[in-house]
Amino acid sequence: MKHEICKVDDIPPTGSMIASFFGREIHVWRSGERIRAAANVCLHFGGPLDCKDGRLVCQWHGASFDMASGDRLDGPAPKGSRLMFLSTRVEDGALNYVWGE
Repeated sequence: MKHEICKVDDIPPTGSMIASFFGREIHVWRSGERIRAAANVCLHFGGPLDCKDGRLVCQWHGASFDMASGDRLDGPAPKGSRLMFLSTRVEDGALNYVWGE
């Protein structure tokens, strides 16, 4: 299965963008040469995340996650938790979700 998330040219050089993904929101960003995509959901209580200073930070309770690794940095999210990354691949100028290939 393959599903286009966004065009690579639409992804900002810094920070993140919000993209729609099967009725949900995801953050998409550049991490060095790599493009990452993760669910816009805090692992503490499901709140939305904001991109701030190289971190994704929960709008509700302040849990923060490293954008490179997805690891929880601080706040009320469980220790050892990690952002939910999507399996993606860049093809023909688009970032695609890929599953089962």
